Amino acid sequence: MKNRYTRREALELGLGAVALGASATLTSAAQTPKTVTKEERMPAVKDFNTYGEKLEHTLILRTSPIALKMLETESEIPPGAFRPSRDGKCHIAQCQAFALSRREGKTVAMLKEDHWCPTALMAYGMVEKPDSISAWTHPYDSFERGKYIGVLSAPLKSASFVPDLVVAYMNNAQLRALLLSMKVEEVPEVRGHFFPPSCGYSVVDPIKTGKSWVVLPDPGEYQRALTAEDEIIFSVPRDRMPGLVAGLEAGGMFSYKGHNMVMLPDFEQPQFYKDLFKSWGL
Repeated sequence: MKNRYTRREALELGLGAVALGASATLTSAAQTPKTVTKEERMPAVKDFNTYGEKLEHTLILRTSPIALKMLETESEIPPGAFRPSRDGKCHIAQCQAFALSRREGKTVAMLKEDHWCPTALMAYGMVEKPDSISAWTHPYDSFERGKYIGVLSAPLKSASFVPDLVVAYMNNAQLRALLLSMKVEEVPEVRGHFFPPSCGYSVVDPIKTGKSWVVLPDPGEYQRALTAEDEIIFSVPRDRMPGLVAGLEAGGMFSYKGHNMVMLPDFEQPQFYKDLFKSWGL
């Protein structure tokens, strides 16, 4: 019998609450962990491009998932990347840079002089946070001051670099399908934050914690970056991408394409529903 199940596998097999509440440490003691080299752990650029295509196709996303890389030197900026201040003679907010990447397919490099919103500059450690910040914004974490000089974004399916993070915008049904495709032991590894700033929580926290984050787009994203009213952000550290995509591809009863709405009384119950109702004498 398998030691690990996705939530949808558990439901389809009728394992119900027993499987869903199982510990993440079900791996048999008899199993010998495989030694994994650094090269095996790190997918190549082409693998991340494939992940981007699979996410778009499987979830029918309206916009491309974003490959995001924090920049330590200008030499990491790929040729042809758009620099707003240099190439567009303008300044934009980080959420607008994300919009250019996910909607228009642009590779965008945002250094300090490209920004027009202070929040990302502070969150990414490119400037000092003033003492007055608590008077006008919610508290948020930041990268170490001076560690990074900028941020690079591009559509995941065509990015020319290995990302630190994948940031995807989707609706709640697509998010549900993605979350329910995860292995049970991965569920505690998902965090959420629903207050501003979304450019901080969708980038800083996933990279620093190594966990996936669900983040509500803040008013600035809606007002300035044209983020739709039904969109929500899901950010995934790069090391979690192979497992995430594998679970999503497996499909099942909660897959986005196969989970259709139907409102019927006395609908067909999954086996674990039947078992629970029987245990209650219903």
